Formats: sequence, structure tokens, C-alpha cells
Amino acid sequence: MDLALLTLLHLLVFVYWLGGDLGVFYSSTILTNAKQSAAARVAAAQVLAQVDMAPRTAMILTLPTGLTLAAVKGWLILGPFSLALIWVAGLIWLALAWVLHVRHLSPTSILRRADLIIRWVVIAALAILALNLWPNTSGLPLFLKIKCGVLAATILCGLMIRRALVRFGPAFGRLVQDGASPEIDAQIARALDESRPLVVTIWLLLLVAAFLGLAKPL
Repeated sequence: MDLALLTLLHLLVFVYWLGGDLGVFYSSTILTNAKQSAAARVAAAQVLAQVDMAPRTAMILTLPTGLTLAAVKGWLILGPFSLALIWVAGLIWLALAWVLHVRHLSPTSILRRADLIIRWVVIAALAILALNLWPNTSGLPLFLKIKCGVLAATILCGLMIRRALVRFGPAFGRLVQDGASPEIDAQIARALDESRPLVVTIWLLLLVAAFLGLAKPL
């Protein structure tokens, strides 16, 4: 793949990840606004769910685009077969994410558990790269090792956000079915308030990763 095109693709992944997250964050403020009607908040939730697929997609594509870019620039020793496997695995994971989004499967479904396992495996693999424990990575630039650690941290933050939002689904279901009430509003606000610091942390981590990728200071 042409280096300029690959670099552009990797940058677009960052843009849609951060930009999509900003859209989701703004939509969440409408959900917690008790002055808004229940219908407006339901509409905001629908927008949030759709826009959220942009950062979800971008996060997954960060791996194949970033690893391919590192291999093309000679920072990471990966042959064509290894890169092909990485892209196939990434696209399978992406397809799984979209199936989960479209079908709205329960948290206990096999596919959701598979997605969770994949995320923990990716976190572990990135941590191994960051700690220079992977074979043939002794010459990996320090800035790239830090980027691997940063990406692992963003995925971990995403899992923590999921845990913080466990109470959101039932509370929002009650909002749709029964309408707003002070109790329901408080439950929704509490769940989203717990997740927002983690979202901001992801933004900061993405900015660090972007700076390292552009400046290559180490």
C-alpha cells in the first residue's frame, strides 16, 4: 500500500475516533438534561448509538493501519503473511462489532463475550509490545512502544466505561416505558457522570498518541 495513502488512513482513524467521541459526549448531555422531554432524550440516545460506531470502528482499525505503517517504515518486522492475518483479524473483529450494534444482543450472549475476550487479548498484546517482550521488537522506537501502551490504555478505559454504564440501560428503558421521573433522571445522570472522566481520559490519551506519531521525539 502506498505510504502516503496508508498514513492518511491512519490519520483519518484518529480524526473519526476523537470526532465521534465528541459527538457522543455532547449527545449524552441531552440525555441527562431533565428539562428535555422524554421524546427528545430518546432521540438523542438514538443519535448517540449511531455516532458511537464511528469511534468504535476507528479504534479497531487503529491496529491494522498502525501496525502496517510501522512495518512499512521498518520499525516492526512483519512479513506480508503476518500483515494479511492482522488485517483479516481486524476486519473480523470490526464485523463482530457491527453485528453487536445492529442486533442489540444481550451482555451475556456468546458474541458479546467473544468481543470482550478479543479486547482483553488486544490489551495484553499491546502491553507486550510496549514492554518490548515480543520477538523481533528490540529495535522498536520508544515512541512506538509508548503508543502501544497508550492504545492499550484507551481500550481498557472503554471497558471501564462499559462497566460504569451497566445501570444506564435499565434506567433508560424505564424512561422510555414510564417517562421521566426524579429517580430515573438520577440513575441516568449517575451512570453517565461515572463514565465521563474516562471519556476525557481517552481524549487525552489520543492526543498523546497523535503527538508521538507526528513528532516522533524518542
